[in-house]
Amino acid sequence: MESIENIKAAGLKLTPQRKAVYEVMMKLRHAKLEEIVESLKAEYDNLTLSTVYRVLESFCRAGLLSLISHPETGDCYYDITVKSHHHVFDGNEIVDYKDDELTQLVRKYISEKRPDLKGIDKIQVQITINPDSSF
Repeated sequence: MESIENIKAAGLKLTPQRKAVYEVMMKLRHAKLEEIVESLKAEYDNLTLSTVYRVLESFCRAGLLSLISHPETGDCYYDITVKSHHHVFDGNEIVDYKDDELTQLVRKYISEKRPDLKGIDKIQVQITINPDSSF
């Protein structure tokens, strides 16, 4: 099972709580803490908010999840896709957008404009959709 393998590969001890949280994140992809807790309630009513939060934070430290912020609302979302990618925000919907050409374009631009910035680890572009825009 992918969840078990990923948790162990990240160097974390496999616990029922970690397995449950990771499997919920595999379904949700992007989710706020409250959404994750709500999804877990049906099957795991004994998981507390603090336990879920600690599991999520351990996943972020281990590189299994990342945290993104909605550019309009400021809400924080856990993201299960940790490989280099961008996000499209359309209202409350968050869509992963992978575009290696865009990533390289941004990397090249930054290296030319700010050669003092060495070792850029990750580039994430956030694209916000405005349904009222004619652009």
